[in-house]
Amino acid sequence: MRTGVPQWSIQEVTRLTGVTSRTLRHYDAVGLLAPAAVGTGGIRWYGESELVRLQRILVLRDLGVPLATIRRAVGERAHDDPSTVLPALREHRDQLRREAARLARQVASVERTIAALEEGGPLVAEEMFDGFDHTQHREEVEQRWGADAYARGDAWWRGLTEAELRDRKARSVELGRAWTRAAAEGRDPAGPEAQELAARHVAWLGGIPGTPGHGSGRPPAAYVLGLADMYVADPRFAENYGGADGARLVRDALRAHVATW
Repeated sequence: MRTGVPQWSIQEVTRLTGVTSRTLRHYDAVGLLAPAAVGTGGIRWYGESELVRLQRILVLRDLGVPLATIRRAVGERAHDDPSTVLPALREHRDQLRREAARLARQVASVERTIAALEEGGPLVAEEMFDGFDHTQHREEVEQRWGADAYARGDAWWRGLTEAELRDRKARSVELGRAWTRAAAEGRDPAGPEAQELAARHVAWLGGIPGTPGHGSGRPPAAYVLGLADMYVADPRFAENYGGADGARLVRDALRAHVATW
């Protein structure tokens, strides 16, 4: 696969992919993607092998795979031969197809709900949550908190009735909206409004079987603080609270709340 001389500078790769030069340098530093060569003035150059490797990295990132896991998936060699790369690319392609199919089901599900609300028709619970699969983050949950935590939480989730599922989702959405409003209003993390939300948040977390401390009244402080930091560090969580500002408010409010225990 590696033919000819490297022909894409770091600036060109940035333009083509939207990945910042800082991110490319970080990928090099952590052993994910080294440039093919470093030219005059320290300019980094990339060839075909590097672009294929970068494509694999970006696909896995879009699928929500942590960098440490990506490094294990793509290996530590900077340049792979086709016999190694092609099977992996086919698997990535299949993963993307499965994700595209799941997203298409979600779109169709939401469209059915919109149509029912606009036309005054009945909502079909079995159709409303088609494509919303909580098992997609299983590996990450098990890595963070253990297989037993996932198994208990999964059994609890699958045991919920349709009404309980709707109630759980509604509570989660309302909590996220309340945090988003509080952030937009510039609430003080240590103030009464944010602290009331923090107490609700902790109670919500503690109600999930598999959560550390479940059944004892509240999760351990270390667990809550770890989640609080993750809300800011992981954009997927920050989206639930209106973005980075909301996530920071949640984190700081939870920190202030835990400090009172």
